[in-house]
Amino acid sequence: MRPAVFLDRDGTINEQMGYINHISRFVMLPRAAAGIRLLNAQGIPVVVVSNQSGLARGYFPESLIQEVHAKMNRVLAETGAHVDGIYICPHHPEAKEERFRLACDCRKPKPGLFLQAAADLDLDLGRSYVVGDRWSDLKAAAAVQAKGVLVLTGYGRGDYEYIGPTQPVQPAYVAEDLYAAVEWIVQDMAG
Repeated sequence: MRPAVFLDRDGTINEQMGYINHISRFVMLPRAAAGIRLLNAQGIPVVVVSNQSGLARGYFPESLIQEVHAKMNRVLAETGAHVDGIYICPHHPEAKEERFRLACDCRKPKPGLFLQAAADLDLDLGRSYVVGDRWSDLKAAAAVQAKGVLVLTGYGRGDYEYIGPTQPVQPAYVAEDLYAAVEWIVQDMAG
């Protein structure tokens, strides 16, 4: 079993736009692809874990999520980078469609997506890292005993300033962006 780096999508890999309800709203953050490529070069699995309640709320069709991930994979491939897995939670308690209206175990900060990825890809969660721009990402990291890294992109700066000080769960590291987070993770793994 090997450690992995789990990445939130919106606000960590791509610009935080609220709901990406059209393919034109998917815009990769600067240095995100380079950060993922650095993990690839180290042989570290990269797994995207993302809450996508906009699907449950009826803001966009399921096909758009597939289209967004295809675009993300294309943009990454153009820079010589790739992700090893993409796991999403489409559920929300107020979902319009009944099939998405449930109390699941996969909506971050719950650990379901991480447990599924670990089982599928033979990953050691306790030696892994979770990078995201929300405190829910850090809580998810704590739930699976991984190290949580907060990026200041997306909602990160506001969460760090206004939500973070009152939280019992704190990041192992705070990074300006995904690339800076990856630089720290590579050093931390080597240490």
